[in-house]
Amino acid sequence: MSEPSPPQASATSDLRGHACIAAHVKQLDGSPGVYRMLNEKSEVLYVGKARNLRARVSSYARPTGHSARIARMISETSAMMFLTTRTETEALLLEQNLIKQLKPRYNVLLRDDKSFPYILLPKDHAYPQLRKHRGRRSVKGSYFGPFASAGAVNRTLNQLQRVFLLRNCADSVFNSRTRPCLLYQIKRCSAPCVGYISEADYAGLIADAERFLSGKSTKIQAQLAEEMAKAADAMEFERAAALRDRIRALTQVQQSQGVNPRGVSEADVIALHLEKGQACVQVFFIRANQSWGNRDFYPATGAGAEEPEILEAFLGQFYDGKEPPRQVILSHGIENADLMGQLLSERAGRKVELLVPQRGEKAELVENAARNAREALAMRMASSAAQGRMLEGLAEAFGLEAPPARIEVYDNSHIQGTDAVGAMIVAGRDGFLKSQYRKFNIRGDGITAGDDFGMMKEVLTRRFERLLKEDPDRMGETWPDLLLIDGGAGQISAVAGIMADLGVDDIPVVGVAKGIDRDAGKEEFHRPGKRPFALRHNDPVLYFVQRLRDEAHRFAIGTHRAKRAKSVSASPLDDIPGVGPGRKRALLAHFGSAKAVSRAGLADLQAVEGISEALAQVIHDHLNAR
Repeated sequence: MSEPSPPQASATSDLRGHACIAAHVKQLDGSPGVYRMLNEKSEVLYVGKARNLRARVSSYARPTGHSARIARMISETSAMMFLTTRTETEALLLEQNLIKQLKPRYNVLLRDDKSFPYILLPKDHAYPQLRKHRGRRSVKGSYFGPFASAGAVNRTLNQLQRVFLLRNCADSVFNSRTRPCLLYQIKRCSAPCVGYISEADYAGLIADAERFLSGKSTKIQAQLAEEMAKAADAMEFERAAALRDRIRALTQVQQSQGVNPRGVSEADVIALHLEKGQACVQVFFIRANQSWGNRDFYPATGAGAEEPEILEAFLGQFYDGKEPPRQVILSHGIENADLMGQLLSERAGRKVELLVPQRGEKAELVENAARNAREALAMRMASSAAQGRMLEGLAEAFGLEAPPARIEVYDNSHIQGTDAVGAMIVAGRDGFLKSQYRKFNIRGDGITAGDDFGMMKEVLTRRFERLLKEDPDRMGETWPDLLLIDGGAGQISAVAGIMADLGVDDIPVVGVAKGIDRDAGKEEFHRPGKRPFALRHNDPVLYFVQRLRDEAHRFAIGTHRAKRAKSVSASPLDDIPGVGPGRKRALLAHFGSAKAVSRAGLADLQAVEGISEALAQVIHDHLNAR
């Protein structure tokens, strides 16, 4: 892609709306590019792309013929900025990048853009480990996916273990085994760690697994049946029984996979349902003629966009950083299908076809996805309505001016002050916002063991100092409307002092204390400078607050356990300069344990792949200085 021209904007003026846009039209030519609409506070309202900037922008200068959404956007426009590009495809790519970066109010925004998991069969080991992989493809091997979720990958891995008996243990465990583990006993592994299967036979299992993941399961089943018959004829009844068990497991896998299309080998089926300004996009992943799960997304609809615009924006943002399949099957047509197809083809390095089927198997797949989108959105809207009522009840109970759009709940977890962590969970109208959860490793400067007040002070100070730095004017959606703290009067008094010191004393703070006998249902609520109070035992708002507090406690405990487990498994190799995860694995695989590494001589250390003479000296000196 060529470099876009520098952004252009006219001098500040008092013009707004149609008049402001008309003034900009005079400065434009017919080049392709990207335009930005800004309000009087210089906030970006909308980012759009155009094949012909002058023609596209002039359409906004007309006083009539616009939807209510576009008319509102035009009325708020006080300035515009422009970037010209060489081609319209470059303009589309630049538009998607700017939308992701700026998150304008009137654009369709995909809020969940996490990567998807794959199954990896590495090629760097004589007995490869079948495992889940997410992120950059830095390991040499065969990748199969994407799968809709970690759960879909885990189910498939479990099925593959039953059928192909491949190991799933880490290399360090594999190298240290002296007898088979339980997975061998329950017929989930062929025990290559102790030589119960030859390298050639294990390679055959790997090849079968790759064929299965490539959609050739019927050939595998026929081959296994032929081998079973030969074993039975040769009176190798134990081998025949093992092959029979594998055939049964493969049959169960095929039966449990659900709808597997015959005429679609590689595609994403994407269906949109739009209702009352809310959208749900359902994506089904089909690879190797197998359905590898589905995932629902709820993009922000840009204050009232229609189906074609929502789906086009979704495609551009969804495939940013993800490899598109050979076919993308859609429920609705989009305005720039040829342009989007060209962009996706460039990203994939091969042709990507966009389809809107009207009949046949592909249309049935779209209808299935659309039904899922419709049902998922109905459940979400019902949940959102109930959540809205809870937020209104919460505002009434705690004397808030309005229902809170964002609630932050804080909790700490530690064992006698060790491995201390702070946790923050977030809830709003859409329920728990797990992507907004944060954990805080307590640094402990000046904090004594078990000092909960000191820990809470550190957490809140770090949280709000960052907010004040990143968004001092509180223009974004990351500022809370209510803080819930797990604690009573003393905790709330301390928190109020902390917030006052930070200059953020206008956010309501409520402490949730267990109350009499520390029983659930007898909670007391504490607010700075006010008497504590309780809610009725059967009050729905009480259950709602309990759920918020319990979620914060769950997250804090889970974070603490993960930190404690990491500290328990810490190795002296972790602190050696120049020894990262790869070299650490190589050392442990070669010597078997960190203790054996510490006893090794310089010549032995240099024998490990990736360990130079200089690094061997560093490792030897570090371990023997203890």
